[in-house]
Amino acid sequence: MAASRDPRARRLAGLAALVSDETRAAFLLALLDGRAWTAGELARHAGVAPSTASEHLGKLTAGGLLAEERQGRHRYVRLADARVAQLVEGLAGYAAPDGADPPRTLRDASARDAMARGRTCYDHLAGRLGIAVTDGMVARGLLRVDTGFALTEAGVGWFRGLGVELGPGGRRPLVRGCLDWTERRQHLAGVAGAALCRHALASGWVERIGSERAVRVTGGGARVLWDELGVRGDV
Repeated sequence: MAASRDPRARRLAGLAALVSDETRAAFLLALLDGRAWTAGELARHAGVAPSTASEHLGKLTAGGLLAEERQGRHRYVRLADARVAQLVEGLAGYAAPDGADPPRTLRDASARDAMARGRTCYDHLAGRLGIAVTDGMVARGLLRVDTGFALTEAGVGWFRGLGVELGPGGRRPLVRGCLDWTERRQHLAGVAGAALCRHALASGWVERIGSERAVRVTGGGARVLWDELGVRGDV
């Protein structure tokens, strides 16, 4: 008599099949910027025909990885939620080779350097900047990482002092670690990570550069990050 299968096995296999296609993987990685994209934008990004993009987006949406929004005649898609972003970023971290392929052009090299220096990972800070902010919070006693990520009382007060309220995030944890695919270390994510990233952008501590997820620290932001967390602006 055959043993009964774990019901999660079919769901896991279905999920693996969704992300196993290179075009769909390219879409998911692009959507880590947290924005809503049109099918045409994603088609151009991945270098496929619009009809091909629509077919793949339909599968990702039906599989629960993407959410669809419509404004008039326009159709937009985004990652369904932060859990999907965590899954994609985590897989990207494990998939990144130890020796990355060399960039083909100077522009590619500049873009890669900018992304490694500082970027957004869905809705929180990543790259060397994200790691430096996380390390600074630990050093200042605002964050504990010894038994898993957890804000200290001082950390909650620090956010409150910035004018950042950490409201409930539903099923999303207040803080969690997210594997950084360039640094191979954990940076701050969760509700607190997202709130800090929004505040940093809104307050002008960091600014977006180019059309990718890259961000850089501004002059004013460098002073604030040094005063608050001991983070150098030229991470």
